[in-house]
Amino acid sequence: MHEKREYWSSRLGFILATIGSAIGLGSIWKFPYEVGTNGGGAFVLCYLLGLGVIVFPLMLVEFALGRHGRADAVRSIAAATAESAASRRWRAVGALGILTAFLILSFYSVIGGWTLAYSIDTISSGLPAGTADDVKARFDALLASPGRMVAYHAAFMALTAFIVARGIAGGIEAACKILMPILMALLVVLSIYATAQGDLTAALRFLFAVHVSDITAKVALEAVGLGFFSIGVGLAIMITYGAYAAEDINLRTVAIATIMGDTAVSCLAGLAVFPIVFAEKLDPAGGPGLMFVTLPLAFARLPLGTLAGIAFFVLLAIAGLASAISLLEMPVAYFHQRGWPRVTATAISAAACWLLGWISVLSFNRWAAWFPLGGIPEFRTATWFDLLDQLTSNMLLPAGGLGLAILAGWVLPPSLLVHELRLSRGGAAILRVLLRYVVPCAIVLVALTSLRVLWPR
Repeated sequence: MHEKREYWSSRLGFILATIGSAIGLGSIWKFPYEVGTNGGGAFVLCYLLGLGVIVFPLMLVEFALGRHGRADAVRSIAAATAESAASRRWRAVGALGILTAFLILSFYSVIGGWTLAYSIDTISSGLPAGTADDVKARFDALLASPGRMVAYHAAFMALTAFIVARGIAGGIEAACKILMPILMALLVVLSIYATAQGDLTAALRFLFAVHVSDITAKVALEAVGLGFFSIGVGLAIMITYGAYAAEDINLRTVAIATIMGDTAVSCLAGLAVFPIVFAEKLDPAGGPGLMFVTLPLAFARLPLGTLAGIAFFVLLAIAGLASAISLLEMPVAYFHQRGWPRVTATAISAAACWLLGWISVLSFNRWAAWFPLGGIPEFRTATWFDLLDQLTSNMLLPAGGLGLAILAGWVLPPSLLVHELRLSRGGAAILRVLLRYVVPCAIVLVALTSLRVLWPR
């Protein structure tokens, strides 16, 4: 197995791959929307605090475990616990990350298929002209067609599998070296376009004006949680990616670059979207409807709107694809490092994920009126898609992050993190305090907030 070990070919490739993993569809609309509706600049300060006290420490832990173990999430954790004579049961944290990534990808790929559908439709047919009802009809027609959704879901999954099957340096790294510059270029172009055609002043006020009075304990925890959920620490993806990092790569530098890159993309996305939103008097809280219904209507009314619409949907597809390949690499690495050929591991993992995605596809049409937990008030209108989202985002992901924090803070020897992260004595002490006390408490509070236990509606 040592001879078959794969590595990132460069630090830049490693950084672009981790940024690609952190960036997702939510970075294009969820971060700007959450900032704008929850206190602007003051919310950003709380968000940055969350990156510092939760995301950064956990990312360092995942990188260190991965490079130390040189294997998938399960084996890397097993290697670290074996050296410290800890219980083998801690491997379950890695297994939980793989399971969570698999479940997320099953419905994430369905939404990724929407971006492909809109990219292709806009290139071939342009933007729908007419009223908002006409534009919404195109989106509703896509959701109402299980056949089309399954086909685009398959296409998105096939693209993801093609990249992952080619390996680390020749597949994931090579793809991210192409996808990330294209994504950034599209964001810059769309930001310039939005500035010229939209209301930049209103967008800047919405995103960054400081309204301290709007910051409550609930909002602050939501800001902290946004950083945790958006970058995806707790999934153990960075353990898998860290396993491919050469010894001469400074993991702290990669972690900082990843966090800064993801935050920069999110802010730039806000400048590419919200000037148009406010100029056209659209609802900034539109979520998926904003991306697939109201923004196309706005683009259709603007000069060069069709080209802008094409660029926007291609941007969404790239953001989704870059994140999807890291999710698929989780189960692929697990099976590949147990003797499966990479192509076989990729094909079987992708096929299984695609089949599970049918549940999400049918949740938008044939099963749209089926609410499995309808007897529980909190879930009375939740479809299978909604339940998968709730399970992974609000339960499994926090559980994985909490497990990693406890493992690194209380079980593993400090020398492991000191060696892999090249920490000073003071830096190691600060990291240990964060992992032992601050990170677990913050994750628990964020999870309770997400589950509406602390502030039920």
